[in-house]
Amino acid sequence: MGKHSEVFVTFDVAKKKHAVAIAEGGGVGKVRFLGDVENSPLPIERTIGRLADRYDRLQVCFEAGPMGYGLYRQVEAVGHDCMVVAPALIPKRSGERIKTNRRDAVTLARLQRPGELTLNRLFAGSWTDWRRRRYSNGPPQAINVKQRRCGCTSSHTLEGWSIGLPVRARSNR
Repeated sequence: MGKHSEVFVTFDVAKKKHAVAIAEGGGVGKVRFLGDVENSPLPIERTIGRLADRYDRLQVCFEAGPMGYGLYRQVEAVGHDCMVVAPALIPKRSGERIKTNRRDAVTLARLQRPGELTLNRLFAGSWTDWRRRRYSNGPPQAINVKQRRCGCTSSHTLEGWSIGLPVRARSNR
């Protein structure tokens, strides 16, 4: 088989094995289920490598979940485009309730090819960058000082605070 230009690769991520499906670009060709891949770096890298030898450009996609972010980092490190889709933003037909890994992977591939999926934004920085952004109001100790100063008992009441100055409470009227 010759080398094609573009392919859409989708993973349905799970704890032990990922289901893999592909759809060739250009709307030509049918969506195929490749099989299950073990959830460890070497088999995933081997599968992506085999597909990269066969196609010029890979566009990888999977449904967001707790098992997928390691896969996202691995695919990005190899140098391919990766798209994470929020489960609530995947279009589904009414009455479509039977879910299997194989069916989900094929459905994602079918929807990714025409561009019907919505990208879920990821924070691509390091862990220290995330912590710096998370605690931009100050370290957790400063938040506790704010709580004591205003008499707040829970952190959700501090959402409108900026370094010690209260925001007026909103009324529902």
